[in-house]
Amino acid sequence: MHEEVGNNREAKQEIARIFGREDMFSTPKPERLLQRVIHIATEPGDWVLDSFAGSGTTGAVAHKTGRRWIMVELGEQCHTHIVPRLQKVVDDHDSGGVTESLGWTGGGGFRCFRLAPSLLQKDRWGNWVISSEYDPAMLAAALCKLEAFVYSPSETAYWQHGHSTEHDFIYVTTQKLSRDQLAALSEEVGEGRTLLVYCMAFRGNVSAFANLTVKKIPNAVLHRCEWGRDDYSLQIAALPPAPEPALTEPETPARRAAQPVDALPLFSRT
Repeated sequence: MHEEVGNNREAKQEIARIFGREDMFSTPKPERLLQRVIHIATEPGDWVLDSFAGSGTTGAVAHKTGRRWIMVELGEQCHTHIVPRLQKVVDDHDSGGVTESLGWTGGGGFRCFRLAPSLLQKDRWGNWVISSEYDPAMLAAALCKLEAFVYSPSETAYWQHGHSTEHDFIYVTTQKLSRDQLAALSEEVGEGRTLLVYCMAFRGNVSAFANLTVKKIPNAVLHRCEWGRDDYSLQIAALPPAPEPALTEPETPARRAAQPVDALPLFSRT
């Protein structure tokens, strides 16, 4: 069987050609083996998920065979090995593995995302507080993301950290706001505009300020998370019907490489 799909020695040789060393990963998989698995289990255009990316072989082969792919890796080799390897695939600088047998000549692209640390952590009394790993800018950006606001701090208005429309804004602060502070904030926002305020705590009757919505940061974030629950059902009554797929010719590596990067819905060159 290894004559058809390769073995561990072949995989280490592939790694050595890419990175200059073959002792970096103890059990790499040969590209021929991944090609066989992907060919059996998927069709061109399908998604391939590798939750333990390692050296990035799954993504490299999935890309060469016209599949969409997602890889997850907690180790630093994501930046030191996986990203450089996939960039070689995209740029047609990877001549090893299944490149020749598939006629791969480069193309496409990919995005790389870094997972942020947990926004909340418990203090020594067991209360949820903002993680010390977050600076003010990270906190504001995270809460904008949670509330579907565009993070766009204003250079002139300190309370404009983001916006959802041209009249609706968000303000994030770790202060405890008094009634006088809320009144001053409401006056600055003025009529015709609204402001969502995230703060550590607040005093006073918020309903007195028609243009303000005020939320405590830990509580508001916890309400959006599934902490400690074992039921993750979405409780959706109905979903819209999926659009009918367009009839297209099967995607091949050569056909995929001929497409401009902007034509590929998942990928964009980085």
